[in-house]
Amino acid sequence: MDLASADRKFLWHPFTQQRGWETEEPVIVERAEGTELVDTQGRRYLDGVSSLWCNVHGHRHPRIDAAVREQLERVAHSTMLGLSHPPAIELAQRLVEIAPPGLTRVFYSDSGSTAAEIALKMAFQFWRQRGEPRTRFVCLRDAYHGDTIGSVSVGGIELFHALYRPLLFDTLKAEPGDAGQLELLLEEQAREVAAVVMEPLVQGAAGMLVHPPGYLRRVRELCDCHGVLLILDEVATGFGRTGRMFACEHEAVAPDLMCLAKGMTGGYLPLAATLATEEVYGGFLGEFEEFRAFFHGHTYTGNPLACAAALATLDVFEEERTLERLQPKIELLARLLEPVAALPAVAEVRRRGFMVGIELAQQPPGLRMGHRVTLEARRRGAIVRPLGDVIVLMPPLAIGEGDLERLVGITLDAIAAATSEAAVFADAA
Repeated sequence: MDLASADRKFLWHPFTQQRGWETEEPVIVERAEGTELVDTQGRRYLDGVSSLWCNVHGHRHPRIDAAVREQLERVAHSTMLGLSHPPAIELAQRLVEIAPPGLTRVFYSDSGSTAAEIALKMAFQFWRQRGEPRTRFVCLRDAYHGDTIGSVSVGGIELFHALYRPLLFDTLKAEPGDAGQLELLLEEQAREVAAVVMEPLVQGAAGMLVHPPGYLRRVRELCDCHGVLLILDEVATGFGRTGRMFACEHEAVAPDLMCLAKGMTGGYLPLAATLATEEVYGGFLGEFEEFRAFFHGHTYTGNPLACAAALATLDVFEEERTLERLQPKIELLARLLEPVAALPAVAEVRRRGFMVGIELAQQPPGLRMGHRVTLEARRRGAIVRPLGDVIVLMPPLAIGEGDLERLVGITLDAIAAATSEAAVFADAA
C-alpha cells in the first residue's frame, strides 16, 4: 500500500487545511523509542511536543508497556454503568491522593474536551438542584477547553470558535491576568454565575500565554467571596508540565472541579477525569425518584487498559523521581531559550516549566511562517508544532539534557532558516 496516497485519499486530519496537506510529503510515524519518533522511511525525529502534549515518560516505557499487557490478559474493556473494576477504583484513589486538598471524587471520561464538558454540566446541575438556577459561566479571553459544544462555549479563540457561535451558550469573558476586572464582573453577575473556568498559570492553545504571579490565587479568593465555583482545566498543565504535578500547586489553590487528561496515561491511551469536591458530589445525592443523579456517561468511561496505563504512569513519577529530576532541566531550558529570544524574527518567548511558546515577529498570514518553521525543524530532525505564528515546544518530561539542547538548537536554526527564506522571497517580489 502507498500509505501517503491512501492518507490523502481517505483521511481528514484535525485542524488541517487538507488542500495544503495534499501538496506536502507527510511524516508517517511507524514506531517510537524514548523521546524519538521514527517514520516509515526510518527517519528519526525528536518529539518536541510530546505527541500533542500528552507523552510524559517517553515512548515504549517498559513499566507502562508491561502494565497494559498485563491488563490485556485480564479484560480490555468493561462498562462502568452498573459495574466497576479494580484499575478504575485504584486509579481514582491515587488521583485523590495526589490532587489538591478537597477534591475527593473522580468521574472518568476520554478526552480533555469531555472532562471540561462534564465539569460545566456538574456545575450547572449542582446549582439547579440547590434551587439556584445559575446559568452563566465566566471564562478567560483566548481560552481553550476543547472542541465539543460546551467546551467551545467557554472558549475564546476566535479562529477556532467564531464560526460555531450560533450553536453556543453565552458566557462572560474576563481579561487574563486582570483580577480587578474579574472582581467587577462578579460583583455585578455573581448570582447568575455557576462557575469561573480557567486554565491555571498558562493558556496553552492561546500561544502559551502566562498569567502573572498571584492571579490564580486571587481568582480563588474572588470565587470564595462571591460564592462561585472554580473549575480548573489542568488538561495541558497537569502531570508535571509546569514543574509541579498540577499547576495550581504553585499558588496553593484547590478548585471545586478539576479537569485532567493528556499526560494522565503517559500518552498511551485516551483517558480523562473530572475531579470534584465532596460538596459538589453531595449535591447530586438523593432518592431515586428525585432524579438528582448526574445523567452523563461514555462507553469507554474508565477503560481498564487506560486506567492500567495511568496507574503505571503514576508509579513511574515516583520510581524515577520525575518531578525532582525535571527541575534542573527546566533551568537548562530557560538558558537555552535566551539565544532564541534574541533572534530578530522572534517577538517574545513565553515559558512556564516545560511549556514554551515562541512568538514570531508579525508576518503576513499567507506566509504561514509558523508552518514554515515546523517544516524546517522536520528537515533537521525534530517535530514541533505551530499555533499560528507561535512555535510550541513541550517535550516529554523524560527528555535528556543532550536531546533538550538539540531540540532548542534545531528550533533556533529552523526559525532562522524559515524567516531568512521568507525575506528572500519578499525581496524578489
